[in-house]
Amino acid sequence: MNIRIMTIADYYKVYALWLSCKGMGLNNLDDSREGIERFLKRNPDTCFVAEDGGEVVGVILAGNDGRRGYIYHTAVSPDHRRKGIAKALVDTALNALHDLGINKTALVVFERNADGNAFWESMGFTSRSDLVYRNKALTEMIRIDT
Repeated sequence: MNIRIMTIADYYKVYALWLSCKGMGLNNLDDSREGIERFLKRNPDTCFVAEDGGEVVGVILAGNDGRRGYIYHTAVSPDHRRKGIAKALVDTALNALHDLGINKTALVVFERNADGNAFWESMGFTSRSDLVYRNKALTEMIRIDT
Protein backbone atom coordinates (compact mmCIF):
# COMPACT_ATOMS: atom_id res chain seq x y z
CA MET A 1 0.00 0.00 0.00
CA ASN A 2 1.16 3.50 -0.86
CA ILE A 3 -0.17 6.78 0.55
CA ARG A 4 0.34 9.90 -1.54
CA ILE A 5 -1.04 13.40 -2.03
CA MET A 6 -4.43 13.41 -3.76
CA THR A 7 -4.67 15.24 -7.08
CA ILE A 8 -7.71 16.15 -9.15
CA ALA A 9 -6.75 13.32 -11.52
CA ASP A 10 -7.87 10.96 -8.72
CA TYR A 11 -11.36 12.46 -8.57
CA TYR A 12 -13.40 9.84 -10.41
CA LYS A 13 -11.75 6.92 -8.59
CA VAL A 14 -12.22 8.69 -5.26
CA TYR A 15 -15.85 9.51 -6.01
CA ALA A 16 -16.54 5.88 -6.91
CA LEU A 17 -14.90 4.84 -3.63
CA TRP A 18 -17.13 7.24 -1.68
CA LEU A 19 -20.20 5.80 -3.40
CA SER A 20 -19.16 2.30 -2.31
CA CYS A 21 -19.12 3.28 1.36
CA LYS A 22 -22.29 3.12 3.41
CA GLY A 23 -22.91 6.24 5.48
CA MET A 24 -21.15 8.75 3.21
CA GLY A 25 -22.95 12.06 2.81
CA LEU A 26 -22.23 13.56 -0.60
CA ASN A 27 -23.75 16.53 -2.38
CA ASN A 28 -23.64 17.66 -5.98
CA LEU A 29 -21.95 21.01 -5.30
CA ASP A 30 -19.13 20.56 -2.80
CA ASP A 31 -18.39 17.01 -3.93
CA SER A 32 -18.50 17.75 -7.65
CA ARG A 33 -15.24 17.65 -9.57
CA GLU A 34 -15.14 21.45 -9.46
CA GLY A 35 -15.83 21.53 -5.72
CA ILE A 36 -13.11 19.01 -4.94
CA GLU A 37 -10.66 20.76 -7.27
CA ARG A 38 -11.26 24.02 -5.36
CA PHE A 39 -10.70 22.19 -2.05
CA LEU A 40 -7.46 20.58 -3.29
CA LYS A 41 -6.13 23.93 -4.51
CA ARG A 42 -6.80 25.46 -1.11
CA ASN A 43 -5.35 22.44 0.73
CA PRO A 44 -2.61 21.05 -1.53
CA ASP A 45 -0.61 19.31 1.22
CA THR A 46 -3.27 17.70 3.40
CA CYS A 47 -5.43 15.46 1.19
CA PHE A 48 -4.30 11.90 0.54
CA VAL A 49 -5.20 8.68 -1.23
CA ALA A 50 -4.10 5.16 -0.39
CA GLU A 51 -3.30 2.93 -3.36
CA ASP A 52 -2.95 -0.81 -3.57
CA GLY A 53 -1.79 -2.20 -6.90
CA GLY A 54 -2.66 1.06 -8.64
CA GLU A 55 -6.22 1.01 -7.25
CA VAL A 56 -7.41 3.83 -4.98
CA VAL A 57 -8.55 2.01 -1.84
CA GLY A 58 -8.68 4.89 0.64
CA VAL A 59 -9.00 8.65 0.81
CA ILE A 60 -8.96 11.47 3.33
CA LEU A 61 -9.68 15.15 2.71
CA ALA A 62 -8.23 17.48 5.31
CA GLY A 63 -7.87 21.22 5.38
CA ASN A 64 -7.52 24.14 7.71
CA ASP A 65 -8.54 27.72 8.23
CA GLY A 66 -5.18 28.72 9.74
CA ARG A 67 -6.42 27.95 13.23
CA ARG A 68 -8.22 24.60 13.15
CA GLY A 69 -7.89 21.55 11.01
CA TYR A 70 -10.91 19.80 9.55
CA ILE A 71 -11.27 16.28 8.23
CA TYR A 72 -13.82 15.33 5.57
CA HIS A 73 -14.84 12.27 3.58
CA THR A 74 -12.45 9.71 5.00
CA ALA A 75 -13.21 6.36 3.41
CA VAL A 76 -11.67 2.96 2.78
CA SER A 77 -12.99 0.49 0.24
CA PRO A 78 -15.16 -2.13 1.97
CA ASP A 79 -12.88 -4.83 0.51
CA HIS A 80 -9.77 -3.28 2.10
CA ARG A 81 -10.96 -2.53 5.62
CA ARG A 82 -9.37 -3.76 8.85
CA LYS A 83 -5.88 -3.48 7.35
CA GLY A 84 -4.83 -0.19 9.00
CA ILE A 85 -5.44 1.92 5.89
CA ALA A 86 -7.80 4.41 7.57
CA LYS A 87 -5.45 4.82 10.54
CA ALA A 88 -2.50 5.40 8.19
CA LEU A 89 -4.48 8.01 6.23
CA VAL A 90 -5.57 9.81 9.41
CA ASP A 91 -2.04 9.77 10.83
CA THR A 92 -0.67 11.14 7.55
CA ALA A 93 -3.25 13.93 7.41
CA LEU A 94 -2.81 14.85 11.09
CA ASN A 95 0.97 15.01 10.64
CA ALA A 96 0.52 17.25 7.59
CA LEU A 97 -1.81 19.56 9.52
CA HIS A 98 0.58 19.63 12.47
CA ASP A 99 3.46 20.52 10.12
CA LEU A 100 1.37 23.54 9.05
CA GLY A 101 1.09 24.69 12.68
CA ILE A 102 -2.43 23.38 13.29
CA ASN A 103 -2.93 22.23 16.88
CA LYS A 104 -6.54 21.01 16.92
CA THR A 105 -8.62 19.12 14.38
CA ALA A 106 -12.37 18.60 14.11
CA LEU A 107 -14.71 16.51 12.01
CA VAL A 108 -18.41 15.74 11.63
CA VAL A 109 -19.85 12.23 11.43
CA PHE A 110 -23.50 11.39 10.89
CA GLU A 111 -24.95 10.08 14.15
CA ARG A 112 -26.36 7.05 12.28
CA ASN A 113 -22.88 6.09 11.00
CA ALA A 114 -22.03 3.60 13.77
CA ASP A 115 -18.89 2.26 12.07
CA GLY A 116 -17.57 5.76 11.41
CA ASN A 117 -18.23 6.91 14.96
CA ALA A 118 -16.56 3.82 16.41
CA PHE A 119 -13.52 4.39 14.18
CA TRP A 120 -13.12 8.05 15.13
CA GLU A 121 -13.49 7.23 18.81
CA SER A 122 -10.76 4.58 18.44
CA MET A 123 -8.55 7.29 16.90
CA GLY A 124 -8.97 9.46 20.01
CA PHE A 125 -11.56 11.91 18.67
CA THR A 126 -14.10 12.81 21.33
CA SER A 127 -17.73 13.76 20.98
CA ARG A 128 -18.82 17.18 22.25
CA SER A 129 -22.23 17.43 23.86
CA ASP A 130 -21.83 21.11 24.71
CA LEU A 131 -22.01 22.30 21.09
CA VAL A 132 -24.74 22.61 18.54
CA TYR A 133 -23.65 22.10 14.94
CA ARG A 134 -25.26 24.65 12.63
CA ASN A 135 -24.89 25.37 8.94
CA LYS A 136 -26.48 27.51 6.26
CA ALA A 137 -26.56 26.70 2.57
CA LEU A 138 -25.40 29.82 0.76
CA THR A 139 -26.90 28.51 -2.46
CA GLU A 140 -30.31 29.29 -0.93
CA MET A 141 -29.32 32.83 0.01
CA ILE A 142 -30.23 35.85 -2.09
CA ARG A 143 -27.21 38.10 -2.38
CA ILE A 144 -27.91 41.69 -1.46
CA ASP A 145 -25.34 44.21 -2.60
CA THR A 146 -24.72 46.99 -0.12
